[in-house]
Order: sequence, then structure tokens, then C-alpha cells
Amino acid sequence: MNATIIFLLLLALMLTGMPISISLGLTVLSFLFLFTHVPLESVALKLFTGIEKFEIMAIPFFILAGNFLTHGGVAKRMIRFASSMVGHWYGGLGLSGVVACALFAAISGSSPATVVAIGSILLPAMVKAGFPNKFGAGVITTSGALGILIPPSIVMVMYSVATNTSVGALFMAGVVPGLGLALTLGAVTYYRARKYDYPRLPKASFAERFKTFRESAWGLLLIVIVMGGIYSGMFTPTEAAAMSAVYAFFVAVFVYKDLGIKDVPRVLLNSANMSAMLLYIITNAVLFSFIMTNENIPQALADWMLGHGLGMITFLLACNVILLLAGNFMEPSSIVLIFAPILFPVAVKLGIDPVHFGIMMVVNMEVGMCHPPVGLNLYVASGITKMGITELTVAVWPWLLAMLGYLVVVTYWPGLSLWFPRYLGMM
Repeated sequence: MNATIIFLLLLALMLTGMPISISLGLTVLSFLFLFTHVPLESVALKLFTGIEKFEIMAIPFFILAGNFLTHGGVAKRMIRFASSMVGHWYGGLGLSGVVACALFAAISGSSPATVVAIGSILLPAMVKAGFPNKFGAGVITTSGALGILIPPSIVMVMYSVATNTSVGALFMAGVVPGLGLALTLGAVTYYRARKYDYPRLPKASFAERFKTFRESAWGLLLIVIVMGGIYSGMFTPTEAAAMSAVYAFFVAVFVYKDLGIKDVPRVLLNSANMSAMLLYIITNAVLFSFIMTNENIPQALADWMLGHGLGMITFLLACNVILLLAGNFMEPSSIVLIFAPILFPVAVKLGIDPVHFGIMMVVNMEVGMCHPPVGLNLYVASGITKMGITELTVAVWPWLLAMLGYLVVVTYWPGLSLWFPRYLGMM
């Protein structure tokens, strides 16, 4: 009964058009005042202790690093490098977009940032080269979603905060599924380009490839710093985030010089705004998780499922349906922070690995970012391409169907996610 009241309250507040974070906070406070005897002091204490976690500091640092790199010309150098490597294949610029998105995802941690950085440069170039606008929009909108699967990932940090799962293990677990999804999206791009005979670039010489690699090397080195630092134990994921922010500032301002010292305050302010918004969502989600645990809702759900003989396969299918439906109305951060505390205890009881479950949730978030009505990547791509959301939705369908197929593979093949962190001895 209490679970029904909580979710009806949350749904009613969200339907008024209220932001998710405020809806969460008001739901918790309303329920506490009207239906429980929990002292307000414990709520205030939970607010502070809930976000008093070292891992949360990684979020503002990764946002800052991503903003420096987005404004610092790293993206256009990565596009030139990707084009020199795969541009001569069918749909060359489209494939370059997939490769560039995968590379930029490995340094930004954010899907919308990846779409903006790569799309704003590559989409006009694709139209100029003779590609249909829809093809370019489909490639970049879906490939940009790699930003939250290929580590580092802000959404993975949030899952870690919600479930106390190792951030380092999650990052390493995202590598193989991330590369697999990039190959899947690349295969769809290649197939459609070959089918409709889209333009190809002239094959680059070894000297051109080396030149573009040398120019993009400073940006690519950040991947080595973050991943190598975490794997070697040199620093934690949070310390890696701080290192990446300092390194991104150095590269953007002093190496590439695409960003002047006078532009730095603007980048800092934008990053602070984004961080504050996410931290406010986290704070309210922590309260929501507290009330769920206080009312024993996850435990009751787990007992009900086990009592009715619902096994791992059925549970994972139900999770995918719930998360994909949630993706129609909410953005990834909110979905992870609301649903992870509810579904995670059930997953653990059924013997599902916490890291595998986290990667499955992240792939669900990726699909959610590419379909209406609240797909963040759709709105970002719409701003770049000047296409309507309906037109964009039609454009992304071939890639979106491939992503749904890949989601099934990730869901029911745990080894895909768990092989690499186990090989590195992190699990």
C-alpha cells in the first residue's frame, strides 16, 4: 500500500511538469509528514550523509574535463584522425562519426556532450559531401550515446553511488560492451551506406594518417591517463576525474590554444551549473532511496518475485521493459537514481552480478536517450540539424533497432561485461 502511495505521489507531481528532482523531494517530504513518524532530524542528516561520498566528486570533475575538451578543439582533431583511418570505406564520413564518437566518449563521460562536440562539426561536413541529412543525424544521435557506456561515465558513477558498487570495476566492465556497440552501430552505418551508394573519401596515405594521429595524440592520451591510472592503481576513479580536468585544461589552453584564458571562467560556470543540477537530483534521490528502504519496499518486491517463482530471465526482461518505459519520460541520471535502489536488491537476491546489472542499466539509458519524447540526444541533434523530433525519430530507427538487439545480448550474456574486469583482477 505504501509503495502505491509513494509512486502515485511521484507520478502526480511529475505530470504537473515539475522537474524530476523537485518531484522526488516533495514526494519524500509529503509521505514523511502524512504517513510516517520519522523525525525530521533524521531526514536532514540523511541529506548530508547521502552525498558525503568520495565517488560523487568524480561527477563535477568529469563534467569540467568534458567541457574543456568540447570547447578546446579536441573533437575536430579526433574527426580528422577517424576520417583518415576509415573514410575510404562505404559511408566514410558516417563511419568516421562512429569512431570519433567512441574516441570522444572515452574522454567526456557524457552523451549530449559527445553529440554536440562531434555532431556540430561532422554533420555540416556530411551534408556538404552529399550525404542525406537523415543519415548523418541517425549516425551521430545514436553513436553519441556511447558517451555513457565507454568509460569514464557519469551515469556509472551515479549507479555506483546508488548501489555501492565499485566505480573502477564498472568502468572496466564498460570497455568491451562499449566497443561492441560501436562496432554494431558502425556495421549498420556501413550496410546502409553500401546499399544506397553514399560517398566515400579518398584513401589517406600513411603520412596523412600519422599526421592526424600526431595532432589528436594529446586528446587520445587522456584515455591512457584515466584507464591506465585506474587499472594500475595509481589513482582512484575520483582522482582520475580530477587529473582529467587538469589535463583537459592544459591541452585546451596551452597545447591546442583553441581556448583562451579569458574563456576559462565561462567554461567553469557552465560546468558548475551542470554539476549543481546533477547533485541536486542526487540529493533528492538519496532521500527517495532512504524512504524506500525505510518502508522495506525493495525487500518486499524481492520476496514477492521469489515467492512466485520468477527467475533471473523473467526479472531481467521486466527490468528492461521498466527502464525502457522510464526512458520515455526521464533522463538517465534520474532513472538510475530512482530505480537502482529498488531493483538492485532483487537482482542481488537472484544471483545477478552487481557490475553486470549496472552495465545492463547503462545500455538501457543509451536506448532511452535516442527515442522520444524525452531522448536527450534527439533534442541536442535537433538543435544541430534543425530537424523536427518526429523526423529525427524516423532517421534513427535502423540504429535504434540494432541497439535494442544489442541490449538483449548484454542482458543475457554476463560474460560480455564481466570478462575484462575479471581478467584485470578487479572482481
